[in-house]
Amino acid sequence: MKKSELIFSAVLVPIDYVMILVAGLAAYYLRFETALTEIRPVFYEMNLVNFSLLLLIVGAVFVLVFALSGLYSIKGTRRAADEYARVFVACSAAFMLLLVIIFFQRELFSSRFIILSGYVLAIIFVILGRILVRAIQRSLFKKGIGIHNVIIIGQDRETENIIKEIHLHHNLGYKIVGRFNQFDEEAVKRAEELGKDIHIDEVIQAESSLPRDQILNAIEFCNEYHYIFKYAAGLAEAQRVHLDVGAIGGVPVIEVKKTPLDGWGKIIKRFFDIIFSLFFLIMLSPVFIIVALAVKLDSRGPVFARLERIGEQGRKFVLFKFRSMIQNAHSFKKNLIQLNERKDGPLFKIKNDPRITRVGRFIRKTSLDELAQLFNVLRGEMSLVGPRPHEPEEVANYKKHHKKLLTIKPGITGMAQISGRSDLVFEEEVKLDIYYIENWSLKLDLQIILKTPFVVLSTKSAS
Repeated sequence: MKKSELIFSAVLVPIDYVMILVAGLAAYYLRFETALTEIRPVFYEMNLVNFSLLLLIVGAVFVLVFALSGLYSIKGTRRAADEYARVFVACSAAFMLLLVIIFFQRELFSSRFIILSGYVLAIIFVILGRILVRAIQRSLFKKGIGIHNVIIIGQDRETENIIKEIHLHHNLGYKIVGRFNQFDEEAVKRAEELGKDIHIDEVIQAESSLPRDQILNAIEFCNEYHYIFKYAAGLAEAQRVHLDVGAIGGVPVIEVKKTPLDGWGKIIKRFFDIIFSLFFLIMLSPVFIIVALAVKLDSRGPVFARLERIGEQGRKFVLFKFRSMIQNAHSFKKNLIQLNERKDGPLFKIKNDPRITRVGRFIRKTSLDELAQLFNVLRGEMSLVGPRPHEPEEVANYKKHHKKLLTIKPGITGMAQISGRSDLVFEEEVKLDIYYIENWSLKLDLQIILKTPFVVLSTKSAS
């Protein structure tokens, strides 16, 4: 672990605390020192000194919740979107805790505006504080301070993706100082020579299918020279299991859970889906009207396409989309099979599909056609986040390990969509979705939802 990373992790604690205090004082100022007092008169007096003393305690509670949420975990730099999603979740948790305390101690607060505005401002100010810290860290990266010098091992597509990611995102704090397609005995000797000239921090085995003897070489090499060893998880490693130990007749019996969504996780996710799908349906209702009119005026046929898809546990359901193709488009599919560009798996996709209408091309590129799936979420057939829903004929061609995708409800967006969209080969898409299934959390759902608009707006992979 770099000394700079330890320093930055430690500095975040007082910075977050100060930002919470600033947010609270800003909320106080907005309520008592602005024109808001004319719109909503003040019926009570709140002494600034007493408020500040209380704010010191509230700030400490927020920082404690932040710590429990992992916001101070000592790691290398993480993606900005991931960190800001964590801040949102942690602030929301602290806010809910504060509401519970106020419920039992009504004399603490009587201003709902200060509580709500303080919550919103806390998110904004904490994120601003972390943006400042990131800016300082990036400026140090440019000077070579805090950079991780890494050796990459591998030569497959995953290796190229990791190398591309490191080159494109300098704020990750990695610098590739060596690359080996294989890591045999000869490569070990060359890596040892490299280590004499350049300080090495990490060795990353980017190719998950590297032969076992070469993996052992890399591990032993890292152990000998005290380097950090990391590796890209293959499909088997991505399928982590969750164990629940019970007993029958005094004999320990272990249940292998398929996903954290078993039990309360499923209840929480469903509640989350209902609340947010209703919210999005209301907020996006003007967009729905505009898209519906455009679809209807552009070509003959219904506004919505009703498509048969396979959902949780292999159950069929009708998926709603704003119609982007001509009427009876599915009946023409058999004549286009030879043009399928997805040769790596059971999926069907062609770049310039002649069945797509003019408006359809636009709403597909912007993913507006998928907004209608919010009705499926509300009906309980889909979730906001999950694996991509596939057609029955596609699912019929699944291999055994592909069927893991049917463990949970399909989603409007998901790990695969925000990590590469249609550029991903099918096996990589499966790996990402299985990782999501095995590692689900409400925080992960929020991170994916927050990332989705940026991926859609970039349209780098959309057809």
